[in-house]
Amino acid sequence: MVSWFSVARAATRSALCVCMVSVFALTGCMDGTDTRPNIIVILVDDLRWDDFGAGGHPFVETPNIDRIANEGARFLNAFASTPLCSPSRAAFLTGLYAHANGIEDNLARNETSHELLTFPRALNADGYETAFIGKWHMGNDDSPRPGFDRWVGMRGQGESVDPVLNIDGTRTPSPGYVTDVLTDFSIDFIEQERTGPFALYLSHKALHPNIFQADDGSSRALVGQPRGFIAAERHRGRYADEVIQRRFNATQPIRGKPALQRQIGDLPPLRPGGGTNDNTVRSRLEMLLGVDDSTGRLLETLDAMGELDNTIIVLAGDHGYFYGEHGLGGERRLAYEESARIPLMVRYPPLVEAGITPEPLVMNIDVAPTLLELGGSQPARPLHGLSLVPLLRGEEPSDWRTSILVEYYTDTVFRRIVTMGYKAVRTDRYKYIDYLELEGMAELYDLESDPFELDNVIDDPDYSAILEEMKVELQRLLDTTT
Repeated sequence: MVSWFSVARAATRSALCVCMVSVFALTGCMDGTDTRPNIIVILVDDLRWDDFGAGGHPFVETPNIDRIANEGARFLNAFASTPLCSPSRAAFLTGLYAHANGIEDNLARNETSHELLTFPRALNADGYETAFIGKWHMGNDDSPRPGFDRWVGMRGQGESVDPVLNIDGTRTPSPGYVTDVLTDFSIDFIEQERTGPFALYLSHKALHPNIFQADDGSSRALVGQPRGFIAAERHRGRYADEVIQRRFNATQPIRGKPALQRQIGDLPPLRPGGGTNDNTVRSRLEMLLGVDDSTGRLLETLDAMGELDNTIIVLAGDHGYFYGEHGLGGERRLAYEESARIPLMVRYPPLVEAGITPEPLVMNIDVAPTLLELGGSQPARPLHGLSLVPLLRGEEPSDWRTSILVEYYTDTVFRRIVTMGYKAVRTDRYKYIDYLELEGMAELYDLESDPFELDNVIDDPDYSAILEEMKVELQRLLDTTT
């Protein structure tokens, strides 16, 4: 992995001022105009990497999300630095791992999240008009954060129907279905008259269930609100007759996972066929129809304004979601592929050839340095993430990272993984998971021969040398990011 010192050196090659010419966007510095690209980030909560049409789903209808993938880049090996809502959101915004940005879990990180040096904050200081719209979810505090000219935030997880939104500091009831409401605010921001570029960060509540989350991380049903995964009324029942297909590891016995197979209180043991039921999967995918509608409305608005191809559009999920793999249902948090892998796609025709599918290992921490470079700004401090610009150009740099760090901190809410903080390292072939508080329960997988992570080979003597290499690589990643 390239160290953040290298990233800092690369950042110095980015534009240093508002009017510096970028090789990726024609900037009218000489005549006083500013034609830097607009930026839109669309973050979808809990969206799996395979839950949309271009990602290979057999029946889901996502023509607008697919359009971004088909007209831009869809990264085949993208991962969350921490597969949990709040830490992943902070990583997207800062380009830093949780152990550096301070957002380690879903607990009340209100004060810390006000201090984050986010990429919109840097772009705003360099002349971008910025907006945050949607689910902040780093603490329950919904008040405006630094660096945003427009703020439309929701408290905690927010409501699926008739959400109460903090609009530039004032809590305001906003009738309607939440995805549609957030999209209305986004389009209103995009359509404002301005002389320079804008950066919009649209953070959907979908695909999250309708719950209230307290500052201690516990959750409960919202009073007066429907429960569970709530699709827009126009989409409910769309997939009622569809057969839910499961990945192979959702049907196999759970073995070689001592941390997960522990007896914990009265929790039943994990079993094949357990976890997320078919109706929950259908409800989540019906919620996604609203996100796809929203994406289509944004694309139509930009096209009508003549700004579509002058706008960098990033669409991603914050982490995955278990559909019964390893007997798990929705727990995310773990380092397995279904949880840590994310969808990530970028559309920007001046730079990105349509339909490319880069294969190198990339992460959510790479979004911030990428958009800072394309927007002509420098990070306020060295970042852990790498700019994706070379990969978006279709290049494969020889010094690109060959491993990634995935980290997780002890959870106090979900009983299955209490006292299971871990550090994991993944290469293109192997994955090593070290549960920090659990002695003798580490896991090692050969993803080439075992892509479903069924066989823990940590005690196999044929892998002893690989195990030592993975331990060394994990420590190197920790050393270079601390």
